Amino acid sequence: MRVTWTGANLAFRLDPEDEITGHASDEHPVKLAINSCTIGGVPGDAHPDLFAVAAWTVVAPWTRRRVTFDRAISADVAQALHDGWGIEAGPVGAEPRPAGSRLAISYSGGADSVAAATIYPNAPFVHFRRVAHPRVPNRWPHYRSDVLAKLAAKTGRELTTVTSDLEFTLAEPRPGYPEHHAVAAGALLLADRLDLGGLGFGYELGSRWLGGGRYLWRYTPDNPMWAPHGRWGRLFAAAGLHIVLPVGGVSEAVTMRLALDSALKEQVRWCLRGTDGPCRNCGKCLYKELIQAAVERRPLNTPITADRPVARKYLKKPPYGGQEMIQYGLARVPGIENTLFGPVLGYFDDLTEESTSWLEYCYPRALEEIPAQWRGEAAAYVEANVGMMTPDEVRRVETWGA
Repeated sequence: MRVTWTGANLAFRLDPEDEITGHASDEHPVKLAINSCTIGGVPGDAHPDLFAVAAWTVVAPWTRRRVTFDRAISADVAQALHDGWGIEAGPVGAEPRPAGSRLAISYSGGADSVAAATIYPNAPFVHFRRVAHPRVPNRWPHYRSDVLAKLAAKTGRELTTVTSDLEFTLAEPRPGYPEHHAVAAGALLLADRLDLGGLGFGYELGSRWLGGGRYLWRYTPDNPMWAPHGRWGRLFAAAGLHIVLPVGGVSEAVTMRLALDSALKEQVRWCLRGTDGPCRNCGKCLYKELIQAAVERRPLNTPITADRPVARKYLKKPPYGGQEMIQYGLARVPGIENTLFGPVLGYFDDLTEESTSWLEYCYPRALEEIPAQWRGEAAAYVEANVGMMTPDEVRRVETWGA
């Protein structure tokens, strides 16, 4: 793979051994559509390691043996690429980038992202906004990135919006991030200007520790995407920008509660299809409605019925992505047996509020993963507003999926 930056334009050329169809870090197959993209709203003089890591978030799925950048990178980043992916990277010759002093939030406006932002009320936001690609038709026009950007601007927080068409580098399964970390491409290129040493994401207990939504469904301390000692964590750290998960120890029930109780509650939006609010008709709206109804102890309120395609994955025999939250909702939503989720109740033997109460507290190991300079603020907030798991509850996390 050969990578070239011209201002904000990223172009890459595959080597003979590279592949058009590859796999992201969670093993999801992704097919390449086009070999260029643009990242707007970023400076052109970032440290070369930041350009290299930003590019790698885009080209990693298709690169097999080597990556050659158009500027020298540090030995630290080259080593992280070799250790994590077996990739020979170069040329090498730059001094390592020293980490900055500030933490920013990669802000999406969803409940998890808002909860992370609430923990750090003074952290600036970096918001990624999808824009059209000049050479690739938009096959997903219902995605309302303009609505999300307007909501982010209403938060009153220090905000930098990055525009990019990098999601259109994917031909299949649909426009999206080649790697989940590509959402940080703009923040990486802004790290010098904003003096960033850490970037906070809204990934929560399920994503960090319980296998996420689409790959393992079991306790995953060595999560390849979000563990600090994993390959992505080491690569970001080598570029002086640590991955920070402020809500990595709490469930989506907790992030929902924190978000809806926060000063940013009017800007919370997890649905990418609605204009004046969530569309209420997509699979994500159904999933989040189950969680919100459980948190608010009210009946389910959805127009989605069991015969709709978006409901099918939640009605099959387990395991499910986000299964811990399905169980949490089933145990708490009044009248759940009379909804489309009614048949799912038969798949679980011990489904009670008590058996799912561990999802209302924080897994302590997650706080230990936050770099020291930002750990105290997060720990104080979580201890005051959430509480920590007991040893028995910790065991529930650490035996998940066994």
